Amino acid sequence: MAEQRVQRRLAAILAADVVGYSRLMGEDETGTRARFNAHLAELIEPAIASLRGRIVKTTGDALLVEFASVVGAVECACKFQKGMAERNADEPDDRRMEFRIGVNLGDVIIEGDDIHGDGVNIAARLEALADAGGVCISDKVYEEIRNRIDLTFESLGDKKVKNIDRPVGVWQWRLRSTPALVDAVISGEALSLPDKPSIAVLPFINMSGDQEQEFFADGMAEDIITALSRIPWFFVIARNSSFSYKARGTDAKQVASELGVKYLLEGSVRKAGNRLRITAQLVDCTTDRQVWTERYDREIADIFDVQDEVVRAIVGAVAPEFLSSEAKSAERKAPTQLDAWECVMRGRAHLWKFNREEAAKGRALFERAIALSSNGEFGASDLALVHCLEWYYRWGESPEEAYEAMQRTAEIAVAADKDDPWALTTLAWAYIFSQRIDEGLDAARQATDLCPNFAPAIGAKAACLTLICETASSIETFHEAIRLSPRDGMMVFWLMVLFLAYFGAKRYEDAVNTVQSAIRLAPDNPTFRRQHAAGLAMVGRMDEARTALGEYRRLEPDHTLADASKVPTKVSETLERWVDALRKAGMPE
Repeated sequence: MAEQRVQRRLAAILAADVVGYSRLMGEDETGTRARFNAHLAELIEPAIASLRGRIVKTTGDALLVEFASVVGAVECACKFQKGMAERNADEPDDRRMEFRIGVNLGDVIIEGDDIHGDGVNIAARLEALADAGGVCISDKVYEEIRNRIDLTFESLGDKKVKNIDRPVGVWQWRLRSTPALVDAVISGEALSLPDKPSIAVLPFINMSGDQEQEFFADGMAEDIITALSRIPWFFVIARNSSFSYKARGTDAKQVASELGVKYLLEGSVRKAGNRLRITAQLVDCTTDRQVWTERYDREIADIFDVQDEVVRAIVGAVAPEFLSSEAKSAERKAPTQLDAWECVMRGRAHLWKFNREEAAKGRALFERAIALSSNGEFGASDLALVHCLEWYYRWGESPEEAYEAMQRTAEIAVAADKDDPWALTTLAWAYIFSQRIDEGLDAARQATDLCPNFAPAIGAKAACLTLICETASSIETFHEAIRLSPRDGMMVFWLMVLFLAYFGAKRYEDAVNTVQSAIRLAPDNPTFRRQHAAGLAMVGRMDEARTALGEYRRLEPDHTLADASKVPTKVSETLERWVDALRKAGMPE
């Protein structure tokens, strides 16, 4: 009899199993099998079918799935994990079912409906390397999907795996544990690099010898950050985090480590009369290599052209394969608008100091910029932010007037320039504070469509998702904002709402861990003390909850449950749990 020829084909293979399955079965065998089968029928099988996968086999708690498309396999894996996070959101810790997934692209041996071979074995080994709720893929898979799918994978390096004679390059995606990220950010730990070209633009040095020109150097860097943020395949650290290093003289490698980026852009500006001298250099901090440097001697009216040239040069140096199709300079304002631009940049230098007196100085400059602009497009979004801070921090004589002015000015700013991400973001916050959450979400999404890397807009979007109780999406979105701007002045706002996301999802341990990190960041913030009390009450740590409430009452002695019930969530059940938790901790009615 002639030897039967072995049949082979190239396939994308997904391997998945349940974390801690034996423990779950030991505690509740019938309930565990029922939950597994429900997840399989209601989420997993439909996700696989929608992306044209084929379940090869299931063995107890594990699945082996074959796809003709590697993009489909990865999209399915991440859709699977996002869906499980949502299904687990309302489950207590002892009932959550979490999966690990590995995806590989390789040659497989066909045997009836089954498949075998190294392609399958590597998928199984990748699955074992994944975190709970995470997905690990091989180098082969990553090379196929890296520019074709809007997901961020981090390199885990080469791994030696069982029964495979060569190391396997491994990349991981996961729904983040935001408390762990917050801890890393606050303690200054090194952050891992994203899989996109990652860059921080440091404040440009003012070489003019005139402190009054400091705003001009800052404005150069801010505009470059905004332009880079519009490029979706770049990972750009937000302005507030980059500018936290202003005048600190920190080592470039340390800055890159703390912000989790590969590249730093540094520069200087010398302004004398109508002449500018601008220098810029791009440094690869993983190798200490200067990638690109340039000096520009121009008339001041050419400043926007210089900014565009710097952005194009960065893109060309970091990702030349995208240059021809993606690196189009944004439409800029006419040189005749420069006086208004200068007012805005000078005003921001005051505003970002975050105190009453400096905000008032900024407000006057923004009002002047609006008057100088032909259509009021310069300064309106910044003025709206001033009104927001005046209302929130009670800096003005009439918080009610500041509140109304915030929303009115944000709407004017968007009407003047519908492509201004700051205007849309400020409008989103105005709508959030007005409990117009759906409109806030729409404004935030418009801003992130314009600037996919714009951390303030991403944070506003996450807040809206929290308040409509899309908690799994909001937690992941907050992680994105924090990672893009790990040293942001908005972190206090983000952490307040992130606590509510965990609280809404009934993930009380994560809520407590988040607010404990937040207290390290802002120990005198009364809202965090109140949140700490509520979180501790929900995990049954009542003595600590009463202590935390006492710390809150020391800061806000007149506040009652009636004040606590003003959290702007659209979900009444979450609000009821929040108020009940504070009642348990001892908050007076």
